[in-house]
Amino acid sequence: MGKGDLKSKRGKINRGTFGASRPKKEANRKSRKAKLGLEKK
Repeated sequence: MGKGDLKSKRGKINRGTFGASRPKKEANRKSRKAKLGLEKK
């Protein structure tokens, strides 16, 4: 597990991607969904 491992947090940071081991902040997700009109009513 290291920088090249896509399933580890360090690998995600290195690639600049997000996933189960490095989720985006919940507040950011809510505001983004509202902007895109994906919010459930």
